[in-house]
Amino acid sequence: MIALQFPCTIFKTQKWMDDYSASDMRYGDLTEAQLKSQYRLDYISDQVDPWTLTRRSSMDRPQSMFCCNLRGQGKKITRQQCAAMLFDEFRWLSHKFSLHGPYSHLIEKMITHMQNSSGTPFRDISLDRALKDHIIKDDSQENSTRLLLQKAFEDNIDWENNIYPSIENAKLYEAISGGKLPKFDRFQDNFNGMGITVHDTWATHITIKSLHIDNGHFRAMVHYKVQDHFGLDGDDIMSEKFRQFHLFRIWFVLQRYNQFGFRPFMTNMESTIEITGTHK
Repeated sequence: MIALQFPCTIFKTQKWMDDYSASDMRYGDLTEAQLKSQYRLDYISDQVDPWTLTRRSSMDRPQSMFCCNLRGQGKKITRQQCAAMLFDEFRWLSHKFSLHGPYSHLIEKMITHMQNSSGTPFRDISLDRALKDHIIKDDSQENSTRLLLQKAFEDNIDWENNIYPSIENAKLYEAISGGKLPKFDRFQDNFNGMGITVHDTWATHITIKSLHIDNGHFRAMVHYKVQDHFGLDGDDIMSEKFRQFHLFRIWFVLQRYNQFGFRPFMTNMESTIEITGTHK
């Protein structure tokens, strides 16, 4: 019987890593007319009007009876000043989605990365820690890829010869496919900063780095590589869930308006976890 050789990548999502052709990775591709007519993005910010490049006053806001009469009469600013003010408002508005916890600082850091880094990928040790914490603390027997992999190892290891048969490789893929990949869509992610920074994920690769079997026990080192896109597409901004918040309207305009065109970027996370088990 042939043993499975390690490291061995056992799972890849259908969506690709580094897919810069994805719809939420577009930037600078929409005109003012398109943003207003197709996406109903007329009022964007309480601070500035990006269409007329003017500052807003407290009376030039939807809740003011003077709003429509004062539109465009504020102090003129440059396009660069307007973008800077929108990014400041973007950061300020993000606080309600990152109220507490060890990851609450990430959203401001990622917004600033979008402002300054021309689309380069983003890595942060806190993201890696959040991924590891999510995987380890997921104790759902039905959904946890960690627990489903543990069971697949226990059921399919050749315990007499202390190997994992290569012929049973598909069982590892099936185990992961039967669970839920780590995503930051839990209730607590609405407030801890992970829902706004990552939320769903785009692509996941899972690799068994090593497997040690001895005396009825096994220890596997499993590497998760996860990638998300820090960007918005048309479906995002057209959903009521997103468009109700100024934050997402500002984000979409900064990214997609052809007078701004700030580039979205890949958010990369990695974590290696240990999975152990015994011969049942």
